[in-house]
Formats: sequence, structure tokens, C-alpha cells
Amino acid sequence: MIRLTGVGKTYADGTVAVHDLDLEVDRGALVCLVGPSGCGKSTTLKMVNRLIEPTTGTIEIDGRDVTHEDPVELRRRIGYVIQQIGLFPHQTIATNVATVPSLLGWGRSKARERAEELLALVGLDPATYADRYPHQLSGGQRQRVGVARALAADPPVLLMDEPFGAVDPVVRGRLQDEFVRLQHELGKTVLLVTHDIDEAVRMGDKVAVFADGGRLAQFDTPARLLGHPADDFVAEFVGAARGLRRLSVTRIDRADLEPLDGVRAAELGSTLEVSATLEEALALMMTQDQALVGVTDGPAFAGVLTPNGVHRALRRSVQTETG
Repeated sequence: MIRLTGVGKTYADGTVAVHDLDLEVDRGALVCLVGPSGCGKSTTLKMVNRLIEPTTGTIEIDGRDVTHEDPVELRRRIGYVIQQIGLFPHQTIATNVATVPSLLGWGRSKARERAEELLALVGLDPATYADRYPHQLSGGQRQRVGVARALAADPPVLLMDEPFGAVDPVVRGRLQDEFVRLQHELGKTVLLVTHDIDEAVRMGDKVAVFADGGRLAQFDTPARLLGHPADDFVAEFVGAARGLRRLSVTRIDRADLEPLDGVRAAELGSTLEVSATLEEALALMMTQDQALVGVTDGPAFAGVLTPNGVHRALRRSVQTETG
């Protein structure tokens, strides 16, 4: 879907922002670009929609080299979400969301209908929020509007630059989960820039770690990235707690469960679905002050997960990712 081949950006003063970058993003994938400040991740994002022109290489979307296209038309086909959101303060929320459809010549009624549909999709009741103004919304609500606006013309590609960085940690976590759900539902191809490795491994199907000088240090699944860093830089960047971070990207498997064996289901308290992560399982164990947690598979009880089961799951995930 998106292919960068030998892409580089060198500024007039000799500064190399991106160095000989090869990166391929599959259709419908969410790929996170992460790394320290000044490593070229935002520059890479902006080269895809030609806010910055590459010095070398090619950038293709669906096999078409974007450097040969009209940049204005290109941007109208790519959703773009930034940390500052950039809503027009004197326009209503519905008008903000309908910006690109209006530019594309949609009628007022059709554009309004699309805006209301998307507000509902991102969890903002259009009857309540459509005719409000940006200053009447919280930071998290404005960020949702920014996502809705980026999706308004139904673009196949969505670029996001630190989209959740301006909201508090609790709201950020909710927005991350909501966006992952939304992305899976809509099947958009997403490039998301973040400086937060936790956000990257939590959200990304794959993660691209950039090093200083615009070098791509590793491009991998979250599990492989955390389990087997490519070099010392990546190991240091993902941190000594990468083993704990693997809990958030490893899901429970029925093979890790044990039978009830004398424990009554009523004694287990809250249970988890088998699709939950090991992090969620351990959090529930601690909340309930129990050494096991019940796991369900739809309406059926699947078994219990113990600390030994967590260990087996982590060991198996490493073996699977490297096998």
C-alpha cells in the first residue's frame, strides 16, 4: 500500500534528516514510527503527503509515485491528524469535519450528513456536539474531532503525527484503544508518529524504530521488537522494562489455561475474555488479590490463568516470534 524506497532528506545546510529509508506498509496495517527527537520520523510522515519533498528515493501509494502527483490533490486523498489538531475556531464542529468534503465539491446536505456520521463513529453524539465550537470541547473531544475530520472523505491512508500527545495519560489511553478499534473496523492504512514506545507497541501492528541521523534501526512486530532488539540502540530505546511491555502485546491463549480443579467459578470474581492481554490478566489478579483469574471464551468458561500460565505464554510468544 505504502512503499518508501531509498528515501532520503538532506537539507541545504547538510543536515541529514532521513537516510536511505526502505519501508513497506501493508494495506490495512497500523505502523508506528518511533524514536528520539530529531530522528526523522515526522519528516518521513510529511514526505508521504509532500509537506516536505524528499531529496532522494521514491514514495509510492498503491503503486503510484506521489512525487509525480499534484500535492494539493494528493493531500485531499490522505487523512492527516496532528497533535495541535488545527480546528478552525470560528466554525462549528460539523463544519470543521466537513472541510475536505466541501473542498471536493460535496453538497452541503451530503457533507453535513457525513460529518454527523463520523462524529457518531468517534463517540461524539452529533445532536450534542455538531453545532458546538472547538472552545466548548475538552482536549480529548477535540482530538476525536480531528480524527473524524481526517476520515471525512474516506481516505485509504491516514497519517498521524503525535495525535494523542496533548491530552492527559488517562484520556490518552482511552483514545488509543478507541482508535485501534476504529482502525480495525474501517481498515485504513495508518502511519502514526510517536515518541512514546509504550504507545507504539500498544497500537502498532508493526513498529519502525528510528535512530539519530534518520536511520531505520528496526522494523518489526511489537513482540519481536521487545523480545529481540536488533542492536544496542534499540535495546536501550525500548528500555530495560521491555519484558514487562511484552505483557501488553501478548494475548491469552487457551493453551496457557488450566482447569478449575476444585475452585468454584463463583470464587473467581471478575473474569476476562480469552482475547485479553497478559497485562490485563495480571492487573485483574492484583485487583482481586488472587493468584489466578478466570477466562471465558464467549459464553463458555475456558479455564483459569495462573502466574505459571503467564510465564508459559511469554516464553511461547518469544519462541513463536523467532521460530
